[in-house]
Amino acid sequence: MADREIDNIIEEYIKDTESVYHTWFINNDERLKAFRTIKKGVNQVVTEIERRTFGNDFKGSSLEIVVTAIAEQKQIFEGAAHPFFWKPKLRIPDIYENIRNQLAFGRFLKACLLAKNEKQIFDEIIKLDQLKIKGLGPAVANIIYFLHPTMFPPFNTSIVRGFNALFSKKIKLGSWPAYLEMREYILSANQRSNLSKDLGAFTGLLFEIGSGRLVIPENVDHVLAIEDKKRLKMLKKRHDQVLHDSAEENAHSEMQYHLARLGKSLGYKVWIAQNDHKRQFNEKKLGEYSLHKLPLSEIDKRVSDTISLIDVLWLNQNDEIVSAFEVEKSTSIYSGILRLYDLSLSVDNTCRLFLVAPDQREKEIKAQLLRPSLQNEQSLKAAMAYILFSDLKCDCDAMCKFGTDIAVLNPISKTV
Repeated sequence: MADREIDNIIEEYIKDTESVYHTWFINNDERLKAFRTIKKGVNQVVTEIERRTFGNDFKGSSLEIVVTAIAEQKQIFEGAAHPFFWKPKLRIPDIYENIRNQLAFGRFLKACLLAKNEKQIFDEIIKLDQLKIKGLGPAVANIIYFLHPTMFPPFNTSIVRGFNALFSKKIKLGSWPAYLEMREYILSANQRSNLSKDLGAFTGLLFEIGSGRLVIPENVDHVLAIEDKKRLKMLKKRHDQVLHDSAEENAHSEMQYHLARLGKSLGYKVWIAQNDHKRQFNEKKLGEYSLHKLPLSEIDKRVSDTISLIDVLWLNQNDEIVSAFEVEKSTSIYSGILRLYDLSLSVDNTCRLFLVAPDQREKEIKAQLLRPSLQNEQSLKAAMAYILFSDLKCDCDAMCKFGTDIAVLNPISKTV
């Protein structure tokens, strides 16, 4: 296909406000947070493999945390966890019971973590492919993408189907050589398109073509013959998802609003996550309840930037953080715990840490807080509690009226 034709397709892709370009790549703060979470998770996988504590099943493993965080990244990564499920009848992927393969997988992930250029990763892929580990194929590229988003694209059935339609190829799913060939075409086309250095944007285009939402001449027969009913169903699902995301965002903003006005009534300075200042609740921007700048001059800028994304902070008159709140409506509870843990390691004073989540997620919160790795962190265990949406919403007015300090949260906060 000519460059001009591809440019027209990209323009249509960008104009579609319900395309993954808008719902996942551009207007999704959780996507940006996921990169740090996944990188830390991969590091944990490597550590456990090296210490021989990884285990012999996917369920409950550190790898499950990583690929679950990937699968949460909207439509384009749905099903990303499936290739890593342990299938006992087929004995795949063979990295759970075969210690030799497991160690090789750990070395591969570590090399990708430490890699400084694409050649180093390319060489590691070749080494991994030569081992012929049963069931361990290019699905691993989804992990590599979150470590090096400008070098290696993600990979799934819809992406391959879209690639074949756009470039008139017959790449087959499941082979590392096929993935690397596909990657070369994507890099070249993406460079010409100026869409984004992050390959997620261009891969999102391939996903839309491959899933049938974006129709081009090369996939008309496929769409008309097989995907028409599926496409209509998917359009409705996407529309419902957009409405659902909007409702979730409103609930998230509501909890930030309650925490902000409660903090102010108790005499604390309030900070609301930098990327949420323009969000609205009760027709007011959340930024109106927040400090304009987070006073963390003595903290490393990289760490300060991460802390500034925590949903709500309360600070005393000495600009010390006394409490931090992560509102987890539907995103990973574990990701929220990691962000709060990062904060606890970065400040000198003792601060209280709270997860704020819907009532129906209470069991999940308890399970996450009971992870052995968290139970071993005594300081974190002592500082962290959780608050349910219903309790905060119901009791906020009373706490604003009668509370004098952070202790007012004790009756509604819970620990494990």
